[in-house]
Amino acid sequence: MNRRKFMQTAAMGSIALSSSALFAQDKKEPPTFTMQGTDVNGKAFKLSDLMGQTVLVSFFTSGCNLCTRDLKLMREFYVGNARRKFVLLGVNIDQDKGDFETYNQLVSLAIPKEQRFPTVWRNAPGHKDNFGTIVKQPTHFVLNAQNQFIFKREGTFQPDDWDNLWLSLS
Repeated sequence: MNRRKFMQTAAMGSIALSSSALFAQDKKEPPTFTMQGTDVNGKAFKLSDLMGQTVLVSFFTSGCNLCTRDLKLMREFYVGNARRKFVLLGVNIDQDKGDFETYNQLVSLAIPKEQRFPTVWRNAPGHKDNFGTIVKQPTHFVLNAQNQFIFKREGTFQPDDWDNLWLSLS
């Protein structure tokens, strides 16, 4: 076994052990996340519609430089792995709807359609989710095909996070 393969296997094993140890204390299954509301185009959205896919849920604001950097990298990952049952979901947490709308206008002008991922505004009327309070920008959750928690990163995605995300697609 080559070194990279060994490190990836060890990393996934430690993630599985740490998350199973975390949930073993409560003897509960990993939490299942939910979200419903409307997407950037005004269409009804439910996280459950993405069942069967690994989902990277990224909470961001339009003025956050780290968020912009992460979303650029995540967009590249999304485009390269969409066929592997992977989806990136952007959840904008701007307080002002105008900031969210300006962000979406810029995306529509600068990003080709095939590189755009679903985006919702968390402060929209009727939006509901159970992801809790987001204290750091950006904050990312990786969910398995059953919308169950795999891991969370507060702040910018780290090199190991990319490996773990890629491995979660297997």
